[in-house]
Amino acid sequence: MARSQGSDPKEDYTSNESLRGDKEKALPPDEERNAAPPSGDKEEKPAPLSVNEGPGPPPDGGLQAWLQVLAGFCLFFNTWGILNTFGVYQTYYESGQLWTETSSNISWIGSIQSVMVLVVGAFTGPIFDRGHLRLLLIVGTFGVVFGHMMLSLCTTFWQSILAQGFVIGLGGGCLYIPAVALLPTWFSTKLGLAIGLAASGSSMGGIIYPIMFYKLIDQVGFAWSVRILGFTTLATLMIPIFIMKLRVKPPKARSLIDWTAFTDLPFMTLVLGSLIGFIGLYTGFFYTSYYGQESGLTNASLSFYLVPILNAGSVFGRTLPNMLSDKIGPLNVIAPGAFMVGLVLLCYLAASSVGGIVILALLFGFFSGIFIALPPVLFVALTKDKSKIGTRMGMGFTLIGIGVLCGGPGGGGILGTDRSNLHWTGTWVYAGVTCLVAGVVFTVLRVMRGGWKLGVKV
Repeated sequence: MARSQGSDPKEDYTSNESLRGDKEKALPPDEERNAAPPSGDKEEKPAPLSVNEGPGPPPDGGLQAWLQVLAGFCLFFNTWGILNTFGVYQTYYESGQLWTETSSNISWIGSIQSVMVLVVGAFTGPIFDRGHLRLLLIVGTFGVVFGHMMLSLCTTFWQSILAQGFVIGLGGGCLYIPAVALLPTWFSTKLGLAIGLAASGSSMGGIIYPIMFYKLIDQVGFAWSVRILGFTTLATLMIPIFIMKLRVKPPKARSLIDWTAFTDLPFMTLVLGSLIGFIGLYTGFFYTSYYGQESGLTNASLSFYLVPILNAGSVFGRTLPNMLSDKIGPLNVIAPGAFMVGLVLLCYLAASSVGGIVILALLFGFFSGIFIALPPVLFVALTKDKSKIGTRMGMGFTLIGIGVLCGGPGGGGILGTDRSNLHWTGTWVYAGVTCLVAGVVFTVLRVMRGGWKLGVKV
């Protein structure tokens, strides 16, 4: 504000300080004499805030923000991408070339690996909150790479469980929390799109790794095939180690458990629906490739390619639905998506040709993407106290891990051990019905949140 002639500078400074509605602050006399003449009413720029004081709202774009999406893509590529590859390992192990076990026992390897990724994330959350992003990335990278190297030396079932199930799973658990917890600090209105693009890395990993494994296995053998996959994980995980940036961290590390979550009906309904849906989801992931081979619908070569075909469909299933969720709401996407997953899995029973099983694998991959990409978005949307998002995510995914354990081994138990009389009908009914039930649960949650009106964004 301009000072009138003859007025006391100190009085002017005091009066200006008392005007709370003004956007600018008057300068003390000494500073005012040295300041450049004002060129209009400009707001004084505040000093940069530290990460603990809060840097303001998410930028929702810009080079740094989209680099975090790229880093998240690489993390999904080497966590869920590796998990989505297990179908080809299941088919290879079933051949008995390395060791001999039942389908249900073999699926425990992939199930333990998946559960480790989900459960360990709950315990690494407080470490992430304390700002140790780089530590988690380095430890996780070591676990994934070391696990592959140890798997290449395995000759028994229990060695494979330890190396592939526990070690790779533990490493993936360290990487998964940064993949999902960092993006909400960089995006708000485009969060669905950002997480969808990052989550598509799991689909790309599920395409590239199975093809690499199948192409290499006949040329260099199992051991070197797995080692080459391990070196690939090392190269791609260098990207997030160098470019991921912690934008904001809570003033204090979150607790492992938020007890109020158990009385939060919408949150627990989401967890229940996801848990049930993951049962069918992982039955499909583990047994699609093996089904193609054992049913005679595909030859041995094409049965391995069903996994990358499935994940090719999932590339679009983890991006397009998330883009749509930004416009119409995530619950309006995940509920019908779960019904579609269930219907596709039931349609496996009607497949009678190569074309039929390939199309169903593509459709399953597309609609299954909603179970991977949308739950993190919904955890954010259903958590009123945003300081508890990390805790809620960790708790939610830990509980969802129960569905993974019920999926692979459960489906394998129904399938049976007699390869001349495998119960595929029971396996696919088990998978399809659980996803349909998940669709019902998500529909109930959608009605709880938005009522019966179809045009409500929820």
